[in-house]
Amino acid sequence: MVPLSFAGHTLHALPQAALYWPARKALLVADLHFEKASWYARSGQMLPPYDSMATLHAVERLVADTGAEELWCLGDSFHDSHGPARLPADVRARLVALTSTLRWIWVTGNHDVAMTESVHFAALGGQVVTEAIVDGIVLRHEASSEDPRPEISGHYHPKLRMSFRGRNVARPCFVKGAGKMILPAFGALTGGLDAGHAQIRKLVGDTGEALVPLNGQLLRFPLLSPQLCRRTA
Repeated sequence: MVPLSFAGHTLHALPQAALYWPARKALLVADLHFEKASWYARSGQMLPPYDSMATLHAVERLVADTGAEELWCLGDSFHDSHGPARLPADVRARLVALTSTLRWIWVTGNHDVAMTESVHFAALGGQVVTEAIVDGIVLRHEASSEDPRPEISGHYHPKLRMSFRGRNVARPCFVKGAGKMILPAFGALTGGLDAGHAQIRKLVGDTGEALVPLNGQLLRFPLLSPQLCRRTA
């Protein structure tokens, strides 16, 4: 775990693309995108159908390793609102077991906003909110450019892309600006938007940084650094 200060709180950026809040014994993850592979399969694009199990296994390990008692899923937990109905029985059972052992909060996102109407989702347990204010920090799925309050969100799946010794390197990263933090995507089958993309810089400001926890250190890269590779499309 690598500590960082945000909005007067000490948080830990984890190399597994999650955030740990020690004072609350809470884990924050974003964009799990459960059942993404099965969503693609419906249109004939066949992907290995193990993404939900792999993602859930990663969550289980983090809960065990940190001793978390609270878990916030910051939106797009399912790739679509019918995802809960497609969960394999073994994954469903393990997810229910996990939501029953700690305080689990689903924050709805643009992909899964209607999943609360599903009886299959209701059976998974946990609490559902559109957003929340926790110890002065707003937790939501998509960052708001109009809200001046400290905020932690997901949605953009930020990735650091840069040239290093003649090679292009891509790595999930946290993006932090004055009062805003965007988490990387946690799901096994998630892509990413360049951390230096204009859409992200518009939210966190040009003084924002891409943060990469690595080997017990927190590497910081200014979003306007010339080393960052940017794709604007």
